[in-house]
Amino acid sequence: MIVTPDGSRTALSARFGEAYGSRHGAAAQARHVFVEGSGTHLHPAPRVLEIGFGLGVNHRATLADTAARGAPLEYRAFEFDPVPAALLREVAAGGEAADHPAWAALLAAWPEAGGAAPELDLVAGHVRTRVAFADVLVSELPRDWATALYLDGFSPTRNPEVWTPEFVARLAGALAPGGVLATYSAAGHVRRALGDAGLVVERRPGPPGKRECLRAVRPA
Repeated sequence: MIVTPDGSRTALSARFGEAYGSRHGAAAQARHVFVEGSGTHLHPAPRVLEIGFGLGVNHRATLADTAARGAPLEYRAFEFDPVPAALLREVAAGGEAADHPAWAALLAAWPEAGGAAPELDLVAGHVRTRVAFADVLVSELPRDWATALYLDGFSPTRNPEVWTPEFVARLAGALAPGGVLATYSAAGHVRRALGDAGLVVERRPGPPGKRECLRAVRPA
């Protein structure tokens, strides 16, 4: 467990040898890169697709935003290697949206030991959350659906498969026209893959600890 400078928590992945979220501020990265970078904080009824649910920090940041605005939310995520439920609880304790009904419902249904489990499909109030415990590389993605796509896999050096041009092109197809893909990575080959997939790529100032991050828009 790692307490980051903004008071939020992340943890180290033994599989990838890398922290799930930014050591410089896990909650700050979630808000800046993903919620605000994708424009989700302005959308009246966001549909979010997340690649790499991890510790749920991006999910909670999105719940906090939509709850504050009274906006409905559809949230779909893929997670190949779910952590134990106890770790989700520990990371979220005292943090934003830790008391949100949708987060409580997810914790109640999450596999206690992690590992394999069927897909979760939960509704709490105006929030629908679906988490597929599956390898996203071989899974069917929704087409033309997401107003926002959070590409938050482990780094290209540690988890290169989710950053390839072939997979990025599939992600582009999951975006609705005008939808936005947001990611913390600003690597040149990631930027080129996004552009080659037909997205309009923009550099943004990065969150604490990073100079830049990326957003990529599917033309309407």
